[in-house]
Amino acid sequence: MNILLTGGAGFIGRWVAKRLLEDGHRVWILDDLSNGREENISELRQHPGFMQFIKGTIMDEGLLGSLFDDQRFEICYHLGASINVQDSIDDPKTTFNNDSVGTFYILEQCRKHRTKVVFMSTCMVYDRCTDERGITELHPTKLASPYAGAKIAAENMVLSYYHAYGLPVVVVRPFNTYGPYQKTGGEGGVVAIFIKQKLNGKPLNIYGDGKQTRDLLYVSDCAQFVVQAGYSDKVNGEIVNAGLGRDISVNELASLIAGNPDQICHIEHIHPQSEIAKLLCNSDKAKQLLGWEPKVTLEEGIQLTQEWIQSTDLI
Repeated sequence: MNILLTGGAGFIGRWVAKRLLEDGHRVWILDDLSNGREENISELRQHPGFMQFIKGTIMDEGLLGSLFDDQRFEICYHLGASINVQDSIDDPKTTFNNDSVGTFYILEQCRKHRTKVVFMSTCMVYDRCTDERGITELHPTKLASPYAGAKIAAENMVLSYYHAYGLPVVVVRPFNTYGPYQKTGGEGGVVAIFIKQKLNGKPLNIYGDGKQTRDLLYVSDCAQFVVQAGYSDKVNGEIVNAGLGRDISVNELASLIAGNPDQICHIEHIHPQSEIAKLLCNSDKAKQLLGWEPKVTLEEGIQLTQEWIQSTDLI
């Protein structure tokens, strides 16, 4: 198939692109490199299915129109977004424009060309988990940041195109994804940041009391889930979660990675109002509709991520 992947030079996008190419599709990547990096996809450029990298923004309606008119995409995996919670609190307008308005522009092209939409949302839209069976797709939402608010607004638009126009769409909500190619700086994920700090002999800084829990999904499992959602008609019009099904407190995660309690310290939280106390995913729907289950354990994933960071110049 001809596939457009927005945000394809980003962390998860790079893994989705790799999977789509391995599955034999022709892939166009659109990314403005605000979060992504061209080096993330450098090894993919040699693949015969890698058609083009376009440095551009989903806010450019003319660019989107030309791309869709020329290539007649059958699926659009829409991962392009502003993803930083703190940035959304400091500058909500940019996040709203990219995540909500930009998604609308994508939807309009997909409606015109009858292109299926796989929309990447986030577990950050959920309220805290109160059930040890985990958070299902029916769990209450709590929009504790403009990032979460913009994602829910976009989700609602995506689903409205399914009901109003019969457009095949699916909303995917992966839980906290980590692994190789994730940034190790302040805007990166907690696993990558902790590993880098450990390797550099620096303290692992935990915001707040560290009792907040996260369900950590290895990136290859996440990419497989996202890709499969595009292939299946069973999830059209649906919201679908994906996670490991195991949560771990940030304190426990730091101990697991550092192995040395003296390297761990607690600092004041920079955005406590957007913190979610407990995140634990229930992926039963993904298993039922897609046959998807995670394959990589947390311990395996941490080891793979550490090996990758050690093999790069990120330390």
